[in-house]
Amino acid sequence: MHNDMQTHDIIRQAVEVLQVEAEGIVHLIDRIDGTFSSMVQVILESPGRVILAGIGKSGIVARKIVATLNSTGTRALFLHPVEAMHGDLGMVSADDVFIALSNSGETDELNILVPSIRSIGCRVVAFTGNSQSTLAQNSDIVIDVGVPREACPMGLAPTASTTAMLAMGDALAVVLINEKHFNTSDFRKFHPGGALGQRLTCDVRDFMLTGENIPAVAEHTPMTTAVKEMDRHGLGVTFVTATDGRLAGIITDGDIRRCVARRDGIAGLFVEDVMTRNPRRIGPDAPAYDALNLMEAHQITVLPVTDAGDKVAGILHLHDILGKGEFKFNGKSD
Repeated sequence: MHNDMQTHDIIRQAVEVLQVEAEGIVHLIDRIDGTFSSMVQVILESPGRVILAGIGKSGIVARKIVATLNSTGTRALFLHPVEAMHGDLGMVSADDVFIALSNSGETDELNILVPSIRSIGCRVVAFTGNSQSTLAQNSDIVIDVGVPREACPMGLAPTASTTAMLAMGDALAVVLINEKHFNTSDFRKFHPGGALGQRLTCDVRDFMLTGENIPAVAEHTPMTTAVKEMDRHGLGVTFVTATDGRLAGIITDGDIRRCVARRDGIAGLFVEDVMTRNPRRIGPDAPAYDALNLMEAHQITVLPVTDAGDKVAGILHLHDILGKGEFKFNGKSD
C-alpha cells in the first residue's frame, strides 16, 4: 500500500513539473510580435553569424540553440562570456548578430561583455525574463522569455525558464528555415553522413592555413611589430617562433588587452613579455574531430599545428573545420 501511495505521489510530482514547463512555453505565445519579427529580419540581413552567449544553464541552452541553428542553415557560434574577455572576442565582427541569454538580465559576466560587443558594431539581442534589466536596457532587441514560475519547488533551480529560452530558440531556428527556404537536401549537408560528417573525418592538414597565411613573429620581436602581424592576418592571434622554427608561444587579443590594462601600453615590450608559453597544439595528421574536441574542451577557436619536431606547420581555425564559406545561407545554392 505504501509503495502504491509513493508511486502515485511520484507521478503527481512529475506531471506537475511538465504542467509548469508547458505553462511557461504557452505563456510565450502572446509575446511573439513585431519584436520577434525584427530579430528575424536583422539575422536575415546580416552577412555574418549569430553569436550566442550565456553563463551556467543559460550557456548550455545557448549551445543547444547554436547546434540547432548550424544544422538548419544559419551560421552560429557559442561565445563564452569569460573567455571572450580573455581573447575570444577576436572572433566577433561587426557583421555578426549577438544574442545574450540571461533570465534575470543581471548576469555580471554578460553585462560586462555587452559594451565591448556593441563597440564592435554588432546588433545585440537579449533573451531575458526581465525586460527592465541591465541586459535589456543595453540591447537593441529584447525578447521576453519570462515564465510565471519555475518547476523547482523552491523556485531556485532554472527549470521552466530554461525550457522557455530553449523553445524560443527553436521558434527562431524554424522561422529562419522557412525564410531561407532551407530544404531537406540542405539539411543532409549538415549532418553525419553529409558534408559536416565527412569534414570531421578528414585530417587537420586538410583545413589548416600554411605558409604566408600563418601569423608568426620571431622571439625577441617588439610587441608593436607583433600587433601589426596580428592585424594583418585578422585571426586574433600570432605565434611566436624560435630561431629553428619551433613554437615558442602564442599571443592573443586577450593577452594584449590584459597587458595594456596592467601597464597602460605595450611600448618597449617584447613578445616574450606577453606571450603564453607552451600553448595547446595539434599535429597535421590528427583527425579534425580531435581538433574540434580540443577547441570545445578549452573554449578556444585557433590551434597551432606543429610537426613531430614541434615546428610550426600551420594554423587551424574553428570556422575552417566547420566549413566557413562552403555553403550559402541566404536561400541560394551554389
